[in-house]
Amino acid sequence: MDRRRLIFSIVEFLNAEAADETNSFSPEAKESLEVANQCLQSAYALSQEDEHLRTEPSLLSLFQSATSHQPLQKKPTPSPEDKERAEQLKAEGNEALRNENAKEAIDKYSKAIEIDGSNQVFYCNRAAAYSKMDNHYAAIEDCKRALDMCPNYGKAYGRMGLAYSAVQRHKEAEECFLKALEIEPDNPNYKSNLSMAQSKVKEGNDSNNQNAGAFGAGMNAGSMGPGGLDLGGLLNNPGLMNMAMNMLSDPNMQNMMGQMMGGGMPSTGPPAAAAGGPEAGGSAMGMEGLLNAGQRLAEQMQQSHPDLVEQLRRH
Repeated sequence: MDRRRLIFSIVEFLNAEAADETNSFSPEAKESLEVANQCLQSAYALSQEDEHLRTEPSLLSLFQSATSHQPLQKKPTPSPEDKERAEQLKAEGNEALRNENAKEAIDKYSKAIEIDGSNQVFYCNRAAAYSKMDNHYAAIEDCKRALDMCPNYGKAYGRMGLAYSAVQRHKEAEECFLKALEIEPDNPNYKSNLSMAQSKVKEGNDSNNQNAGAFGAGMNAGSMGPGGLDLGGLLNNPGLMNMAMNMLSDPNMQNMMGQMMGGGMPSTGPPAAAAGGPEAGGSAMGMEGLLNAGQRLAEQMQQSHPDLVEQLRRH
């Protein structure tokens, strides 16, 4: 019975975490929470109807009470040689980032962390590289790790604020920039970023209010057309959808779509990479092809109906 009560408490905790909009979980992370929740309920034959198993206070409250006076465990101190090697990897990561090679930078910083996981700078630098890759949720988590080790690390708050801004979490961004300014009150970048975040909060332009960003920052960026055109808004407009259907019935438009979806070949013939498998370019219906085609469609709409598109953009 005690174990089932514990598991029921864990299930309730996971439910609360998944539902809490203030958490910085990516959509994939939320899905993982739901899967873990379902697996626990299945393994222990539990359901939300088993309210007799509920404990008061909650599991989180019990944990906080039990650990409130326990500091975080210190990570093992690396040898001088390991520290030197980790610093070298960090320098290589910095160079890769300067050369716009964020993927290599992440690899270098990760290797440095494997050698010396006690250096908050490595996590903060990797956060910057993750943001370059539009993986803003990973950047937020790395900033949190850096702050676990060094609570007065202004740069970590600043970078976390930028990552929150990128996923339209402007209230959290505002809080991060305020904390960064408490630590570095004369930093002009933090002041400027705070001002922008506060403006967004006042406008109500926040994903917590709009339930936006369901597919994360990477997908949001991919759905933007030229000039910041919001394809999601276009697809939700019935009038524009009718216009799009008419355009897609145009043979010239069909040929353009065929070229985009087929990797550049005309729609009347098979894609050149069709026989080559994944190494030859993958499926013609790949996500990149869809996004590129969507952007071309947006361009065509903007050229044909600029007034209507501009009106939509203002909304």
